[in-house]
Amino acid sequence: MSLPIWIYFVIAGIAVSAFMAVKTAREDRKLEQEWIEKEGEEYIERMEIEKEKRKNVKEAG
Repeated sequence: MSLPIWIYFVIAGIAVSAFMAVKTAREDRKLEQEWIEKEGEEYIERMEIEKEKRKNVKEAG
């Protein structure tokens, strides 16, 4: 009971496709995490600048 050769190609194609899907999802997750960290740092920096402005206004007033 032998399977046709094209069945093996289909199975190999499914395996390669699954591998590439996992690899791409992992890369996307990494890029998204880097973007989130960058945006968070910018937000914190803006908060610190605003805090300094308020401190300066309080001292002047």
